[in-house]
Amino acid sequence: MAVHPASTCHASVFARALWYVAPGVSELRPGVLPAVDEATAQVRTFYSAVSRGTERLVSAGLTDPVHRTRMRAPLQEGEFPFPVKYGYCAVGEVEMGPPELVGRRVFSLAPHQERFVALPEMLAPVPDAVPARRATLAANMETALNAVWDGGAGPGDRIVVVGAGLVGLLVAYLCCGLPGAEVTVVDTDPARASVAATFGARFLPAEPGPADLDADLVFHTSGSSAGLNICLACCGDEGRVIEMSWYGDRPVDVALGGGFHHKRLAIVSSQVGAVSPARRPRWSRRRRLLKALDLLADDHLDALITEEVAFNDLPTRLPRILAAGAEGIATVVRYG
Repeated sequence: MAVHPASTCHASVFARALWYVAPGVSELRPGVLPAVDEATAQVRTFYSAVSRGTERLVSAGLTDPVHRTRMRAPLQEGEFPFPVKYGYCAVGEVEMGPPELVGRRVFSLAPHQERFVALPEMLAPVPDAVPARRATLAANMETALNAVWDGGAGPGDRIVVVGAGLVGLLVAYLCCGLPGAEVTVVDTDPARASVAATFGARFLPAEPGPADLDADLVFHTSGSSAGLNICLACCGDEGRVIEMSWYGDRPVDVALGGGFHHKRLAIVSSQVGAVSPARRPRWSRRRRLLKALDLLADDHLDALITEEVAFNDLPTRLPRILAAGAEGIATVVRYG
């Protein structure tokens, strides 16, 4: 494999990265990139995205050793709880590496960092029809796609999504594309109603709680016990709840009384770490990610990006961005 001639320069390349260093505290730290060889590529970052749910847990500090292993990101440095360089939604341009990749826009599960070095197989080319800024949503779209597969959603289904954050709205977007599907989004924030309507879903407030929805399938993305219990209340007989929330170290109270047993309800976990069993014989994780990028070629999805911050300002902005109940949906980080 040939390497772009620029990689023959032996000068060290420095790049700053965001590190979580204490509960609620982060900082930009300089570091030296690994030298690019014929098996790696160097990427200059254009945008990254903050994964609110996951990075909120990282910022708070993970206390359970089990979660510390499961929460590791591909290019993470440091160990939980602190200090740790974390993130997994980066889009940039290959500066050095295999000739077929040099100059290409790529998505990678990389931290918030000005430049990074990765194996070529960790870089997914961004389709021409997808702007770099929107391509930062690829990991979230992949999570939503996997959940729709886990749920077995089909045409004509009565579908409810509880939690109108980024992943929940992407699930609603995908489900609204099913012919005849009736999609309802439930959330505590009425400001999310307009985005749900853009995708073709109706919106209901979480309080006093939706009633008589008789849903075939309910997706839960609110990350709260209250949201999960709303999901159970939305189900019709034999209904299924697809639990997508990641609670980390927090306990969860589930109302398994009431109609849970006599309605024969089911709660099924969905997690993006493995391809849904229904698709696993034919779909690799690579194929799923490439499809997620393809699915982002819709201008309506720009409504999900509600804030853009400069990389230099990220440490001071993160406490507000990651605060419980923070306004907005997706925050992207701009480099350069």
